[in-house]
Amino acid sequence: MSSERLLVRATPAFFEDLDRQLGHERGPNGEPSTNDFQSFELLEMVKRSAIGFFDLPELVPGRREYRVPVATGMLMRGVSVVGQLAPDGAVELISLEIDLGPRNR
Repeated sequence: MSSERLLVRATPAFFEDLDRQLGHERGPNGEPSTNDFQSFELLEMVKRSAIGFFDLPELVPGRREYRVPVATGMLMRGVSVVGQLAPDGAVELISLEIDLGPRNR
């Protein structure tokens, strides 16, 4: 595992995916909002990308510049993000998929 910490930034497409999947307010059955995601889930995905980007699974085998952190969220069944290594060495979060299905506890 590398000790280098990379800069991580989210792209407009990432936030478009977030807005497409979650509302700005909590849902009628307690579904999380975009604010909930940003408060509880996003920081962990940024941290995993910043600290261990090259240890994450490759999106496409042999393409080291695309990685996919996947995790069980605090409020969501699952969260996956596609991170792309930018020319300046930062990680850009370019897409997001959220699974709001029931969590197994």
